[in-house]
Amino acid sequence: MQVQLDSEEAQVAFGEALGQVLQGRGLVYLEGELGAGKTTLTRGILRAYGHLGAVKSPTYTLVEPYELGSQRVYHLDLYRLSDPEELEFIGGRDVLADDALSIIEWPSRGEGWLPAPDLHLTLEVMDQGRLVSLVAGSDHGESILATLQSQVSKASKLSSDQLESGVTQWK
Repeated sequence: MQVQLDSEEAQVAFGEALGQVLQGRGLVYLEGELGAGKTTLTRGILRAYGHLGAVKSPTYTLVEPYELGSQRVYHLDLYRLSDPEELEFIGGRDVLADDALSIIEWPSRGEGWLPAPDLHLTLEVMDQGRLVSLVAGSDHGESILATLQSQVSKASKLSSDQLESGVTQWK
């Protein structure tokens, strides 16, 4: 599934819709170059659970936990990780074993240590906005994508907003 996000507001709104579909659990990988909007998308996901404050990338702390009502969300940024084994030292097994939602930026830095994701999102910088590609990596991920596809179809009125390439434009 591919969705075009023409603005930061669209990115946050899409993240919020994704957060609602995730229902507070799962493992989500976010990939994309620096400045592609991984943390912006995470801000939208967190909004789905009531977080209205700032969201900063945990580049130096590696993990930022959020307790949002009955939901726990872990936002990890592995950009500065020099060895995947470092995840062991920061309590990575506990975080990933928790029945919570874990969002991981730069998951390739944890390759060989991290489990397979439910969803793998890749953000690409376009002339205007971002293109997000979503791929399921589990049955839970397939279910999430099916529900999200249904919501995207309703929200974007595909007859006028589906681009020739099959990419859906999120407004």
